Amino acid sequence: MRRALSWLLVGIVLAATWPAGPAAADEIEVTDARLVAGDEGIVLAADFEFDLTPRLEDALGKGVPLYFVVEFECLRSRWYWFDERIGTASLSTRLSFHALTRTYRLTTGALHQSFATLAEALRALARVRAWQVLPSGALSPDTTYVAYVRMRLDTTQLPKPFQVSALASREWNLASQWKRWEVNGDLAQAEAAR
Repeated sequence: MRRALSWLLVGIVLAATWPAGPAAADEIEVTDARLVAGDEGIVLAADFEFDLTPRLEDALGKGVPLYFVVEFECLRSRWYWFDERIGTASLSTRLSFHALTRTYRLTTGALHQSFATLAEALRALARVRAWQVLPSGALSPDTTYVAYVRMRLDTTQLPKPFQVSALASREWNLASQWKRWEVNGDLAQAEAAR
């Protein structure tokens, strides 16, 4: 009994100290995110990096559409109370495969784009440009804000049998951590100068 406990303890120590491998394939990484002044407000430009898991790729090839959501939030820190929420936004994109034409399609609102390969479609999906997340005048000059962005697979929009599978399997869960960065409110002045 004592010997078994010793081996168990050795196993736990080895598992805890084992070097971590490369990032898991079922994670989305936010490689770049920034806010810039646009014509009608503050816009987000963000880049993500990810690959679909084999199970997601198989489901997509069999006609199951995948919905990806990019979420944005901007806060102003306050030492005397909770942080003030300046704005939030969410952008949903549908990725689907059409067997008849053998093309992949990205749909965001009323905009549709078709791609010959999955790699091309994922490259376009991973790049968000000119998405207005805050209205004009939302940021005050000489104030520092904190912005957050993330991307995730929206498993609530999968067909019901796949939602049950998503609860039990990591292969169906694809998401990034929240990327946090500071934003200077002088973006408002840059916008006014345009």
